[in-house]
Amino acid sequence: MSVRLQEAPFDPGAETNAFLAASAGAGAAVTFTGLVRSRPDDPVSTLTLESYPELAEAQIGKAIAEAVVRFGLIKATVIHRYGALAAGEPIVQVMALAPHRQAAFDGASFLMDYLKTDAPFWKKEATPAGDRWVEAKAEDDHARDQWKNK
Repeated sequence: MSVRLQEAPFDPGAETNAFLAASAGAGAAVTFTGLVRSRPDDPVSTLTLESYPELAEAQIGKAIAEAVVRFGLIKATVIHRYGALAAGEPIVQVMALAPHRQAAFDGASFLMDYLKTDAPFWKKEATPAGDRWVEAKAEDDHARDQWKNK
């Protein structure tokens, strides 16, 4: 289990290779990489994430520990950036290793749903129309809530 919060960019491919290097006993690995989104109809030049890294690391660590127990993961890693990020840059990577594929998929999805809704990050987008805080989305809450019954 590991959590890495950092301002510096990371290489998703290198991170995946390093994660897979210690995959004894695994039958499946799931990796998700999230990017800073900018759409033609709603351009974003910069996404700034504010965080208290020590608090975020502790809380994300608890979510990883829950995922490991709940889904029988062999290991899981979350890498999350903070600070100013340009459109298209990797912002988050979640990796889950498990004996079977469904457990790996579920573990990674559970962690991403936690990160989208409950991790202590505050996001501000810079757009041509000005800066705006990113609001919570009902669909993200719905995705998180599905895990209450599983």
